[in-house]
Amino acid sequence: MSDDAARIRLDKWLYHARFAKSRGIAADMVSGGHVRVNRDKAGKPAHKVGPGDVLTFAKGDRVRVVRILAVGTRRGPAVEAQALYDDLSDPPPETPPVAPSYDNPHGDGGRPTKRDRRKIDAARRRVLD
Repeated sequence: MSDDAARIRLDKWLYHARFAKSRGIAADMVSGGHVRVNRDKAGKPAHKVGPGDVLTFAKGDRVRVVRILAVGTRRGPAVEAQALYDDLSDPPPETPPVAPSYDNPHGDGGRPTKRDRRKIDAARRRVLD
C-alpha cells in the first residue's frame, strides 16, 4: 500500500470519526482555522492526514487532542469510529450532581415558580425598607 493510499482528507476523517455531524460542518471547522494537525493550522479541508498524525481542535467546551490510528472507509457506528483514534486529551471535569432542594424539588436550577418569585420579591422589599 502506498503512502498516499493510507491518507484521507481531514474533513472526511473528522466526519468518519464522528467529530462533526456532517462533512460540511467538518470543512467549516478546518477552513475556519479551528483544527491543528501536528501543531500546524490546517488551512484547507483537503489537507491529507493519516495514521500517526495528531489533531487538536475544540469540541464543545473542551479541547480535544487525538492521534489518528486508522483512516476508516465509512462513517460507521460509534464503536467503529472510536477505533479510528486514540484520545490524548484530559478527561472531562466531573460535574457534581445537583441536589434537590425544598424550594425546587427537581434540582434543575431552572425558572423559579410563582411561589419562588413571591419569596424573592418579598425578600427584596424587606431589604429596601
